[in-house]
Amino acid sequence: MPPIVSVENLCKDFQSFRRREGVWGALQNLFVREYVTVRAVDSVKFSIEAGEMVGYIGANGAGKSTTIKMLTGILVPSSGRIESNGFVPYRDRSRYTKHIGVVFGQRTQLWWDIAVIESFKLLKEIYEIPEADYRKRLDVFCDILALKDYLHTPVRKLSLGERMRCDLAASLLHNPPLLFLDEPTIGLDVVAKDHIREFLKEVNRTERTTVLLTTHDLSDIEELCRRIIIIDRGKLLFDGPLAEMKQRLAKFNQIKFLLKDRAQVAKLGEVTSDGMTCERVDELTYFLRFDRHRHSSAEVIRSLVNTLEVRDIIVEEEPIEDIVKRIYVSGEVL
Repeated sequence: MPPIVSVENLCKDFQSFRRREGVWGALQNLFVREYVTVRAVDSVKFSIEAGEMVGYIGANGAGKSTTIKMLTGILVPSSGRIESNGFVPYRDRSRYTKHIGVVFGQRTQLWWDIAVIESFKLLKEIYEIPEADYRKRLDVFCDILALKDYLHTPVRKLSLGERMRCDLAASLLHNPPLLFLDEPTIGLDVVAKDHIREFLKEVNRTERTTVLLTTHDLSDIEELCRRIIIIDRGKLLFDGPLAEMKQRLAKFNQIKFLLKDRAQVAKLGEVTSDGMTCERVDELTYFLRFDRHRHSSAEVIRSLVNTLEVRDIIVEEEPIEDIVKRIYVSGEVL
């Protein structure tokens, strides 16, 4: 079975007007303009199988949103090939959009001044959704996303978290096989993020909806995606299982421990030798960070309990944020 999304050597160039400084420069700009070409996406290649949930991440300006806009048909590629759900997005956009769902974190597809339920009814007509299917899906979404309390509230009166939940429901009312999410949890509190994550897990499990997710919140990626694609300065740096990235690139482990009393603090120097670092969390709680290739967790824990009196110990992997940061800094394709 062919992949639901296939991207080959995808490139996107933008022309940028270079402004000169000062009054004399502004006058020159009126008559002679200098343009520079910026390559936002550079020879990107990947494919996504039906039912996958894939995290697509990168720093600001890395090319994530540009890629999503080409995949949804908003932008035309400068070169390369895209096939998504059997369509070439920019060429077949009017038909293609009926087969995808899209959520941009900072924009809404709902009508600003009318009640949420009225927006849903309009989308039902636009997508020609049968009444029975519409009712069934709306009931499910209201239950999972807790929408019932503000279905009759104008969109402009919703909080950001409430609006994002409504946008997610709106993007999936027509049961598309493919969902593109661009920063869907940006600016949301912990409760709102949890609602959205659980909803995405549910639609992926029950409907086998394929999801491509871009986000700066790497906890979203860890919670939802088994596969991760990393892009930086328009180039693909990594494409593979999240677990593989951690296995290959994680350098450190850390142990969080709670001391029995203040008297133990004076002994910390006895367990922080040979490249280990100790970071204070509060009066009795500390993080011990160590190179996982030089020391085993068992060895470090044995040293801790033999040297200090501790109440609790928790072994943690290196945060994914630190691993991804190193990939950005090196800029090497992995």
